[in-house]
Amino acid sequence: MIKANIAIVGRPNVGKSTLFNRIIGKRQAIVLDTPGVTRDRNYGVADWNGKKFNIIDTGGMNFQKGDFNSEINSQVESALADADLIIFLTDSKSGITDLDAQIGKLLRPRKKDVILAVNKADNDMYRLNAYDFYNLGLGDPIAISANHGTGVGDLLDLVTKKLPDQEDPSENDHDQINVSIIGEPNVGKSSLVNRLIGDERLIVSSEAGTTRDAISLDLKTEDGEKFKLIDTAGIRRSGKVQEAVEKFSVIRAKNAVEDSDVSLVLIDAKAGIREQDKRVAGIAFESGRSIIIVVNKWDLIEKDDHTMKEFEQYVRDEFPYLSFAPIVFISAQTGLRVSSILPLVSEVYANSIKRIPSAVLNDVLFDAISMTPPAAHKGKILKLFYLTQVEVKPPLFIVFVNDLKLFHFSYERYLINYLRKVFDFTGVPVKIKARERS
Repeated sequence: MIKANIAIVGRPNVGKSTLFNRIIGKRQAIVLDTPGVTRDRNYGVADWNGKKFNIIDTGGMNFQKGDFNSEINSQVESALADADLIIFLTDSKSGITDLDAQIGKLLRPRKKDVILAVNKADNDMYRLNAYDFYNLGLGDPIAISANHGTGVGDLLDLVTKKLPDQEDPSENDHDQINVSIIGEPNVGKSSLVNRLIGDERLIVSSEAGTTRDAISLDLKTEDGEKFKLIDTAGIRRSGKVQEAVEKFSVIRAKNAVEDSDVSLVLIDAKAGIREQDKRVAGIAFESGRSIIIVVNKWDLIEKDDHTMKEFEQYVRDEFPYLSFAPIVFISAQTGLRVSSILPLVSEVYANSIKRIPSAVLNDVLFDAISMTPPAAHKGKILKLFYLTQVEVKPPLFIVFVNDLKLFHFSYERYLINYLRKVFDFTGVPVKIKARERS
């Protein structure tokens, strides 16, 4: 059980995300030489010498009026409230700035350990500059280079030394369901995550593109189920992906889908289904993820007794390849039917890991053939000998036949639909591959 939270804070562009990536051992946070790339809190899990802890990347603090500064500061403040220990990151190349002094003044009264790290100490001159940071009154500064890894081990030694024992062997970890939330910009992904976790964890704005990174948040329900919610940046059309930040955001979103068990594909009920919605859904479908279609902003639609049924048919017509995906109509803003999402995610996930014994499968195969025998082709008849399941997430079945050329895609589709009728594979793409019996 991981209890300790370590927050990395500091002004913009001192290398917080670089240090975050270095500590967790992978490029989870976007890193560019541009201030303000990180806006929301980003959580990762670190393991140093057998001691595990949560590490929290935060946006750069700035007390001037400007784009998202107050929202970012609010996110940092929440991270500080959650933190058991704080890493205050500064920059040896630029020295102490007025903003560093302001942040230091904010941190000093807190009854929490603060480790002062001086980043970008890439050579002897910059390492000597670290001594100037004693003036912040936060104890001994430790010189590091997050980019090259210099001094990061010493920093983590100090971090783990200050942490109490975190492991609770009495509690066993249960399976965690990874849920990616994808859609076009401004469709309400961050609002939905905030509503699901019951906290304003992510910045929400009417400005498209507020979320730029794939943000992971852990959630444990009252009945003990564990979820990892991955809020992704809005995926724009390729022609509109111009900034380097946005290009990285799209890559992160695709990676988040690959790492998830279930993808929530969000659609704006007011705007309707656009071509980009189909491209976004295609990313999840091509990755073989289980899918739930979430129609958001349903509170903004004028409705009668037939509106939901008509909209559902509209979705089915526009996404014929997602006929297996359930549809839920919600409002992340008001909370309408949001409580139905996680139970549906659990149900879909259970369907995706379902294993069916070969004996049962072959009884079903015999019934399917009896109901609709394969059609003859040029005087030859397809024979199906045996069906077995070889994979889950998504389920993959192998059917042994007499001649691969006779196994037409229409009969493959028939078998998939028959399996769906007998077994509950709601939300899950099902695949069948044919092999010739030697």
